Amino acid sequence: MPTTTILETPRLILREFTLDDAPALLRMCSEPAIIRYTGDPPTVTTLDDARANMLARPLADYAKHGYGRWACVLKETGEVIGFAGLKVLDDLNEVDLGYRFFPEHWGKGLATEAARPVLDYGFTRLKLPRIIALAEPENVASVRVLEKLGMAYAGTMEYRGCTVAKYVLQISTITSASH
Repeated sequence: MPTTTILETPRLILREFTLDDAPALLRMCSEPAIIRYTGDPPTVTTLDDARANMLARPLADYAKHGYGRWACVLKETGEVIGFAGLKVLDDLNEVDLGYRFFPEHWGKGLATEAARPVLDYGFTRLKLPRIIALAEPENVASVRVLEKLGMAYAGTMEYRGCTVAKYVLQISTITSASH
């Protein structure tokens, strides 16, 4: 199935998901170490579930908004090792930065490497005025990534049954920081 490359970093290709990525998505949505801090119940337990999730989420987002969460492919091996991208949260009227990687790739700076150009894409290509990120406060590694990206802590909130920390980056913040 042909894929659409969106962004490249030194180690990663960020591209649209395809149904061929169902095995990787199944692992991302079902492995306990990965979903520990996502607030997602483990509802994706089969390849059919993964395909249905893909159709309902990233592929539907691409069709509706022109962007979404993108597969992160490790250039060195060609394997999907996670995702990063933007998602419209209709219930909050916000655009959310999200990322998720397989545990064997944690601690290597890949989340920051993937998220930085995703934010740039959101502000420059999509002309978004603001991007948020939601993280469980106990997810220290994810919070560290958001802080490295320059996102500002905006307090905690209840979202889909979880208490999450909200981080915000606005185009005015970036513009004033560069002056």
